[in-house]
Amino acid sequence: MDKIKQFLRSFEQSFSFIFLLKWTFICLLIGAFTGTASAVFLWSLEWVTNYREANLWIIWLLPIAGFVIGLSYHLYGESVVKGNNLLLEEYHSPKKIIPFKMAPLVFLGTVLTHLFGGSAGREGTAVQVGGAIADQFTKLFKLSNIDRKIVLITGISAGFASVFGTPLAGAIFALEVMMIGRIKFDAIIPSFLAAVFATYFCDVWQISHHTHYTISSIAAITPATILWSVLAGIIFGLVGMLFSKSTHFWGQLFKKHINYPPLRPVIGGIVLAVTVYFMGTTKYIGLGVPTIVDAFNINLNSYDFILKLLFTSFTLGAGFKGGEVTPLFYIGATLGNILIWFIPLPMPLLAGMGFVAVFAGTTNTPIACTIMGIELFGIESGVFIALACVTAYLFSGHSGIYTAQIIGSPKDVFYNNQKGLTLTDVDNLRNKN
Repeated sequence: MDKIKQFLRSFEQSFSFIFLLKWTFICLLIGAFTGTASAVFLWSLEWVTNYREANLWIIWLLPIAGFVIGLSYHLYGESVVKGNNLLLEEYHSPKKIIPFKMAPLVFLGTVLTHLFGGSAGREGTAVQVGGAIADQFTKLFKLSNIDRKIVLITGISAGFASVFGTPLAGAIFALEVMMIGRIKFDAIIPSFLAAVFATYFCDVWQISHHTHYTISSIAAITPATILWSVLAGIIFGLVGMLFSKSTHFWGQLFKKHINYPPLRPVIGGIVLAVTVYFMGTTKYIGLGVPTIVDAFNINLNSYDFILKLLFTSFTLGAGFKGGEVTPLFYIGATLGNILIWFIPLPMPLLAGMGFVAVFAGTTNTPIACTIMGIELFGIESGVFIALACVTAYLFSGHSGIYTAQIIGSPKDVFYNNQKGLTLTDVDNLRNKN
């Protein structure tokens, strides 16, 4: 045995091969389970959305759905109520395996939120389902703490990639989201394997489909268009910061004034149902995919982005379940749609830039969002997408929807004193000052 180990050590690639075989097997399992779960999830969202739009009276039951969601988490899900932030916390400070109950709780909570008219997304759910599934293999295969960190990354990449059909962006997102300004290269192969496998297994079931978006007009790359792109990125970043702060504001407001957690989504549901009734439109609830598609083709209302921001931040702050990303796509695309008023770039290009840049600002993942833009829209718009994403990342400041993110490399030397802090720590320092 010693001679075999000595022989293997003489060839560096032998350990690389063993590492590859090990993680190919594990990622195949994670990809299969997570991809299948995402397929069922996407089909469920499509079904409940169609049912809600055909039976709008059901929105009046949103407070009851809110109570069911709130009570289920209060009774059975207090250990997983942090959602995506729990995954990040376990990555940085491992304590115990993510309870599998996170997956069914967030799955059902999100489906109910969409069925009865809440404004939420799907990324958060897919990531939590993927993370909960993946972490079960830590216990099954008795993996080390180092391997467990890789497993959590593969769960995030598998969930993100499969729900959006973007394996490259999903893989990089999982590597980039863990720490602001740093990328975890030690997990790069497992992350890509899990993302590709999950996307494949999601598609192979053929029970769901991913929306296709097209940027029909691209500008020439000139000094002027570059500067206009940077200006657009600044606006996208500031709006991304506004979304993050709004979501945290509503969450803190509900916690401050309503002590019993199950009542928070009940009150929130009443407010949302009454608001939708008096507005006379369902344009700002659910995923909002039709409006996102329209943002690339026709002129929209100047207030669409801010209303979606308010509806979504209020829905999530009240305790309803779902992700933030698809609403962020909505906010970014509709915001880009109206920037044509003073930014001389093609409307479809601005919509596409906003689509991913607002997301980059709120998640602090500019590289993943750039890759996502290229995967969705094509390489032709890549330069403009990248400029918008990295600028939005800078101007969103040390804020974000994932408060457990740790600042690995501050966005500016002025904030070097915040290195190593979580976004929650940063908020607490601001409140003290």
